[in-house]
Amino acid sequence: MSLVPDDPFKQLANIRKEVERLFSEFPSAFNWENNMFGNLKIDIHETAKEVIVICDIPGIENEEDLHIHVEHEYLSIRGMIAIIREVKKENMYRQERSSSTFQRTVALPSPVSSEGIKATYKNGILEVRMIKTNKKKPRSVDIDFN
Repeated sequence: MSLVPDDPFKQLANIRKEVERLFSEFPSAFNWENNMFGNLKIDIHETAKEVIVICDIPGIENEEDLHIHVEHEYLSIRGMIAIIREVKKENMYRQERSSSTFQRTVALPSPVSSEGIKATYKNGILEVRMIKTNKKKPRSVDIDFN
């Protein structure tokens, strides 16, 4: 009986996902950017051909206020929400403006292609559909023979 796991890299991937899960559950006081939303709640689904991410982000009004970046096995979502609060009562009128930024990066369950990504935002819900790929970026290493 061997004490070495069959695939040590699989163990490292499991540890990475567990660490990411642990840090994603910190309250908003631990976020690098102070935002009122804490961590964005993200659902990740996987089909045979796609990885689908669904995220609740209420309050986005302009396309320029939401940015998505996909890199092989990671998805980053960042943006800004501007909020205007207006109070009208008898003999009183007040209007407050504030804005909040947010950012979240998550590991995807499978590598995805940078081509054919479809993102839709409707009624405060962002849906991102990415096509899976088996292609991995080639890496070359120069060897010094001295």
